[in-house]
Amino acid sequence: MPQSSGIIPCLTIDGAAAAIDFYKKAFGAEEVSRSPAEDGERLMHAHVRINGSDLMMWDFFPEYGMAKETPRCVTIHLEVDDADKWFQRAVDAGATVAMPLEDAFWGSRYGQLLDPFGHRWAIGSPLKK
Repeated sequence: MPQSSGIIPCLTIDGAAAAIDFYKKAFGAEEVSRSPAEDGERLMHAHVRINGSDLMMWDFFPEYGMAKETPRCVTIHLEVDDADKWFQRAVDAGATVAMPLEDAFWGSRYGQLLDPFGHRWAIGSPLKK
């Protein structure tokens, strides 16, 4: 069961097993569990923990009405201790810079990335004084 309470993002990913591997490299994700589908190729459910927060995911299942669409209009935000370190690790793992890391007017070191599966991630940390 998830440690978190409240809202837990659940992502539909074309290649959930590959996404888990990417999230381990890019964000230091810890794999909590995975449940393969009956076809043995897709994941029915997976649970990872990133920076103390839970994230659920599964593969596309068109037989249950899921359409393969590029993710849009959602950003997953990671509030971290060192935005530069987290951002660079994700870029080194294969994320694409969508918004370069910069000192934002609201007092955060902030930038955005796209993962290879089309999901947008924001990384931020408080500005160092």
